[in-house]
Amino acid sequence: MTRSIPSILIADDDENVISALSLALKHENVKIITASTPHQVLTLLSRKQFSCLLLDLNYTQDTTSGSEGMQLVKAIRDIDSHVPIIAMTGYSSVDIAVEMMKLGASDFIEKPWRNAQLLNKVRQQIAHVDTLRSNEKLAQENALLSREKNQNVIAHSALMREVLEQIQRIALSNMNVLFTGENGTGKSMLARYLHQHSERQHNSFISVNMGAVTESLFESEMFGHIKGAFTDAKEDRIGRFELASQGTLFLDEIANINLNQQAKLLHILEEQKFERVGSHITIDADVRVVSATNANLDELVANQQFRQDLLYRLNTVEIRIPALKERVEDILPLAEYFINVFCQKYRIPAKALSQEASQAITFYHWPGNIRELSHTIERALFLSTQDNIQVKDLNLPITATPVSQHLHEQTLADIEKQIIIERLQRFKNDPHNTAKSLGLSRSSYYRRLEKYQLNTE
Repeated sequence: MTRSIPSILIADDDENVISALSLALKHENVKIITASTPHQVLTLLSRKQFSCLLLDLNYTQDTTSGSEGMQLVKAIRDIDSHVPIIAMTGYSSVDIAVEMMKLGASDFIEKPWRNAQLLNKVRQQIAHVDTLRSNEKLAQENALLSREKNQNVIAHSALMREVLEQIQRIALSNMNVLFTGENGTGKSMLARYLHQHSERQHNSFISVNMGAVTESLFESEMFGHIKGAFTDAKEDRIGRFELASQGTLFLDEIANINLNQQAKLLHILEEQKFERVGSHITIDADVRVVSATNANLDELVANQQFRQDLLYRLNTVEIRIPALKERVEDILPLAEYFINVFCQKYRIPAKALSQEASQAITFYHWPGNIRELSHTIERALFLSTQDNIQVKDLNLPITATPVSQHLHEQTLADIEKQIIIERLQRFKNDPHNTAKSLGLSRSSYYRRLEKYQLNTE
């Protein structure tokens, strides 16, 4: 798992102190940024997120009271409630230390310091804020993931196996990917499959249904907000881009956002940076964007409903997911998978499809694709009163003569392929019985398997 390098802000009006602190931290693998005035500190904090601050308490007003440092700590807490602050002064007292901690300082150290003690405090504070920010991120991420469930990718058909191989190859790159295809074909599941095969697999996979994000909440949802940014912003909130940091952000139904939202999304994809609503702190957007749609984006571009420049950013690679009717070999394995899933979910005895029911679902054209198949099987399990699921339990629009359905939509080759698939499934890929049932010689049988790419091994 990759981890960004911590950044430390050192603030002191004495250049020698800054040099000494920088030298002490030289081997800590941290980025060091310096400031010599409270104004510079606040300006830097408004632009960048730091892992730890090392602050002198006295600047121009006097050299001993620490009052400037106290005002600075208070102002910092108004900007960032989490960043660790280690206060430093050569004129310390118990009262000043107690007051600093009350105002929000995380720790206190006297000058001159001992390097070992200083490094120990810095490491502790960086680890603490890392844990704090990770917990905040995980809490919101878990809330999102609790609504999602992993699904197995079932691909017995040559067409779907080819798609999976393509996804696995592309997953090794960092290119943005656009999945296209009909509703219910499993685009969101395949976006997760791509993430699981990428180098980002150990980081977050965050999914957003763009059609469900209202325009008024778009920026808050995608980029996050800080407490007080608007009326209902009662606490800081991490946005989807930040949650997906170093991982994958999946933008489902991407065609459903309006032109204003498209412009904001394009900006972040071009700049690779963003700010939470109400904040001036710039955050790097280290995410891989995967999006999906069932719409014709080229047509939307032609009608000026979708930005061409945004499309170019999203579709570095475009992968079309085939409809279920194009991958007939997968229908029965998917049905059996859903039977197993729902029987376990509802704790009901396992059932199987009758031969007639298997034939019916194989020849049905499934306009709702995998989603419709899943709902059909779930319903059939409860409608079924026998050990096996019968055709009537499927409650399909057609049940009486499934073989004859949709002939007007299919070619002769389509029909022949479907019949061979049905026989292969009925005889469990046994070549002798399958060929015999079809009235084919062994050589004719294998020629047709090759013709329709029905590899049974």
